[in-house]
This record gives sequence, structure tokens and C-alpha cells, in this order.
Amino acid sequence: MSRIKVIQQQEATGRLKEIYDEIIQKRGQLAEVHKIQSLRPESIIKHIDLYMEIMFSKSDLSRAEREMMAVVTSVSNQCFYCQIHHSQALNNYWKDDDRVQKLRTNYLDAGLNDRQLALCEFAKKLTLNTNEFKESATIDNLKKIGFSDAAILDATLVVAYFNFVNRMVLSLGVNLEANEGKGYNY
Repeated sequence: MSRIKVIQQQEATGRLKEIYDEIIQKRGQLAEVHKIQSLRPESIIKHIDLYMEIMFSKSDLSRAEREMMAVVTSVSNQCFYCQIHHSQALNNYWKDDDRVQKLRTNYLDAGLNDRQLALCEFAKKLTLNTNEFKESATIDNLKKIGFSDAAILDATLVVAYFNFVNRMVLSLGVNLEANEGKGYNY
């Protein structure tokens, strides 16, 4: 149960109704993470714009790598809502429920290659141990593996974005949709 007032779809009017209708048209349904921002409708648009830029724009990181990092960040923060949504999105690429579940349980058991493992370690460390970034060793390690500066920036944006959303979900009490987050257009 959310901890703040949420304007539901059937109650929405004006600009909020327009935004809800557009989301439903594009994504197939309205997510609770968007509805939690209903008191600030334009923040929903800015949120979606940021999400689309970070997760769908051209990048040296694949879509699957970005979704994988979203899952690891959300696991690190114990954000069930984002774990479920982004595990489903990741499985659109991996097509292996068992492997995705292993990623959520312990990414070391998910059969990751060196590149994927480095991204997962980066996501976890940046989420839980930001003080370790005072030294350049973590970034230098990504460069040694072959990540470009642009890829490192993109990885940082993914982790930072999901830390933002995880905290919004956890603090405001966003619950998983009744359909368990299934059926979105990715």
C-alpha cells in the first residue's frame, strides 16, 4: 500500500489523464511506479524520458546488459518491485527463467561471461560501497576488460537511475501490480 496519495487512472483528469492514456497506449498498461508520481504529473514524463534515454538509447552496452545491471542494483537494494519488472525485461533477451533467477539469487551462479560479471560487480559495488570509488581501481578494471569511457558512463547512469527508482519505490511503498508486472510492451 502506497504511503502517499495516489491518483488512480479512473480518477485522473486534465494533464494527468493525458499522461496516463499515453502511457497505456505505448506500454500496454500503467505501472505503479508511474502512478506514485501522480501528484506531480510532469515528473512522470521526465522520469520516462530519463528511463528511455538510459535504457534504450544507442550504447556500447547491450539492452540485456543494462537490464542485467538493473536487476543486480535492485537486488542489492532489496527492491522486489524493480527486480520483478527488470527480470522480466531481461528474460526477453536471455530467454532463460532459471538463469535470471540465479542472477537474482547470486549473480556468481548465473553463468556470466567476464564482461557481464564485471558489470554486475560494478553495479553492486556502486550501489552498496560508493566510498570505494574514491580510488580509480574499479573504473580502471572496467577499462582493462575493454569497456570504453562511454560504456562506463552508461553503466554508471544505469546504476544511478535504478538507485533513484529503488529508493522511490521503497520509501513510498510502491507495490507490484496485480498482474505481477507482466504484459508490458518493452
